Amino acid sequence: MLELAGIIILGIIAQWVAWRFKLPAILPLILIGLLVGPVSTLYTEDGSKLIEPIWNGEKGLFPGEGLYYFVSLAISVILFEGGLTLKRAEISNVGPVITKLITIGTVVTFFGAGVATHYIFGLTWQISFLFSALIIVTGPTVITPILRNIPLKKDVSAVLKWEGILIDPIGALVAVLVFEFISVGEGSTFTQTALIEFGKILLFGTTFGFTFAHALAFAIKKNFIPHYLLNVVSLSTVLLVYVESDLFAHESGLLAVVVMGMVMGNMNLPNLKELLYFKESLSVLLISILFILLSANINIADMELIMNWNTVALFAVVVFIIRPLGVFLSAQGSNLKLNEKLFIGWVGPRGIVAAGIASLFGSKLLAKGEPGAEYITPLVFMIVLGTVLLNATTARLFAKLVGVFLKKSEGILIIGASRLSRIIGNYLRKNNRHVVLIDNNQTNVDKAKKLGLDAITANIFSDTLTDNIELNDMGYLMALTGNSDINKFAIDKFQKQFGENGAFRLVNTEEVNNPDVNPKEGLFSHTDDFIKLMDTVRKYPAIHEIDLKDKAHYDSLIDITQQENDIIPVFTKSPNGSIEIMPANSKDFEPKGDGYKLVYLGKRFSTEKEPS
Repeated sequence: MLELAGIIILGIIAQWVAWRFKLPAILPLILIGLLVGPVSTLYTEDGSKLIEPIWNGEKGLFPGEGLYYFVSLAISVILFEGGLTLKRAEISNVGPVITKLITIGTVVTFFGAGVATHYIFGLTWQISFLFSALIIVTGPTVITPILRNIPLKKDVSAVLKWEGILIDPIGALVAVLVFEFISVGEGSTFTQTALIEFGKILLFGTTFGFTFAHALAFAIKKNFIPHYLLNVVSLSTVLLVYVESDLFAHESGLLAVVVMGMVMGNMNLPNLKELLYFKESLSVLLISILFILLSANINIADMELIMNWNTVALFAVVVFIIRPLGVFLSAQGSNLKLNEKLFIGWVGPRGIVAAGIASLFGSKLLAKGEPGAEYITPLVFMIVLGTVLLNATTARLFAKLVGVFLKKSEGILIIGASRLSRIIGNYLRKNNRHVVLIDNNQTNVDKAKKLGLDAITANIFSDTLTDNIELNDMGYLMALTGNSDINKFAIDKFQKQFGENGAFRLVNTEEVNNPDVNPKEGLFSHTDDFIKLMDTVRKYPAIHEIDLKDKAHYDSLIDITQQENDIIPVFTKSPNGSIEIMPANSKDFEPKGDGYKLVYLGKRFSTEKEPS
């Protein structure tokens, strides 16, 4: 009981440490697992582990193959949750670079690492290619924390993010297929039996996944499942699919749950987001338990097995030759610059799926007496731990060295995607500013996307925005909702992360009615609240520009905007085209020479009222 409770407690502590220090959670989890597992045998009185995952007579958590059953079921839930995040529309729009990375890059890693492992360690081709299949995956759970606080161009962040999401199930599938060839090949990976089993995996895996996905979706849409049972019924269905598929075709369960997740993720299900949140929370708990167990299950002998220069050579080949080669081949003919390719080639940490499946398959092959199987788990853990450590400690520095680190974050995050926000965002986009709109109203988000704007459906009260690496070039924050409390909350919560160059919000009705109150974060003017802005947008849905002559001309224009109901200043534009957001204390701005423009919302200045 103490061991089991200790694993959960240590796992959650590791997750908190990872969040607090902005590290991939897998790093503290594996380190804790090693400390309470193999390393603890060096300082305990009887030389036993503090946590022994497998029962060995007097101590241990799982008897017989119990640990591997738990690992299998845990990975099935993790892969199902990953499948839920894959959208066909996103795959079609991610661009040729990402498509090539998950195809050409996968082939380069598979064959390159397989050949390197065979010749460096002298392992059989079967074991070498199983190892290479396992290290194909990168994974968003390890990339996101590394990139979260590195200001990068949107394209670079998007490539790394989507590669990690899309390649997880691909790597898992390749590893499953290679494992099946080894299991039934009887020394040859191309025997008739292996091909038959390979076909059975594809047949039953896809059939079970596709069928049960539609069955569960039908039950959800028809309200056959009460709301309070929805999450647990979905979980039990995933486990059922994994087990049933595995009974019909050994090792087809992983493919089945990936397919099931992908099919359900692309359906219009009313409770999909809620289901995804539940699976994410469950995955965090399972990952915490899983990696402490798997790390603790490694023995000192396993670690000694790879403590040699061959391991260093293999790590160097994988990280410094194979990964960059795959990236450069995939990025040929793209718009990525040389320094961007170098950075993407540098960042390739392996993650959850690689380590989990490696432990499962390595143990099974070892039990069958497969030559060289004892190398699978420690080698994969070495790649996982090494790449995470390398990228977590050097990614920021390397970004600065190759010149992809944005010295000043010029992106603008707009809270709210109303018609007002869309008009302002569209103007900024046309003036070469990266703009992202946030709203929990799906209709507003869809309208923004139709204009070509980046828009995200999200609740600002959740923590999901802080994990979104596509927002790491945001330097300005504009809160434009009709709710003053939400606007103030957005400033308080996100100013440090997304508003380092400026954080602004609309003034509220009380501030408008009190001329003595002019908040420092006020936006546009101290007399224009959301109601007035929306009324102006309804009558004059356009943004205009007017040339500025000097400071006096600017001041007179501002005076007119304060007198007119339907002319509201929003930005100033410099001669080089850069946009500055108009604060409420707009009188403080001073044009520095000719070529400046005042950008305003509403009706055009009339020639009679424009100052001469």
